[in-house]
Amino acid sequence: MNGTFMEIVKVGDWLRELPHKHKVVIAGNHDFLFEKDINLAKNALGPGLTYLQDSATEIEGLKFYGSPWTPRFFDWAFNVDRGQLYRKWNLIPEGLDVLITHGPPAGILDKNAPAWGGIHVGCTELYDAVKLVRPKLHVFGHIHESNGRLDQDGTIFVNAAVGYRLEHKAVVVDL
Repeated sequence: MNGTFMEIVKVGDWLRELPHKHKVVIAGNHDFLFEKDINLAKNALGPGLTYLQDSATEIEGLKFYGSPWTPRFFDWAFNVDRGQLYRKWNLIPEGLDVLITHGPPAGILDKNAPAWGGIHVGCTELYDAVKLVRPKLHVFGHIHESNGRLDQDGTIFVNAAVGYRLEHKAVVVDL
């Protein structure tokens, strides 16, 4: 809920129980410990997981890059004012296979709930960066109401948010 040490330990334990050979993790707007003390948070996450924070890795020939930042939303973790996020997105390298961000690009699986206005809330600066680097797959979440997949301009976009009550099914993509 707030990314405390023990919450991160539990998530790490749960992820290691999953049958997948490789697990790539990024933080999000609830993960305050990752924002405040990345080394302590990575220690809590434990071994066997690849944590990306404005960083890249290669797994079985696929190039991954992950970043937790989102446009400012109340006073959550990893928030940056709109108009300043380009500084984070300029770090995204070209030649990626998979881009993982916490939030969506503008206009792509980014519409919030009617109670919040039912509007598109994605990041325009991220949209511009994605169009420039053109990953094969861009996975994100954050906007729980817009779970799903969209193929556009050679990139597969997946909002993998599971919803507030885990009501959405997983989206499977083969690269």
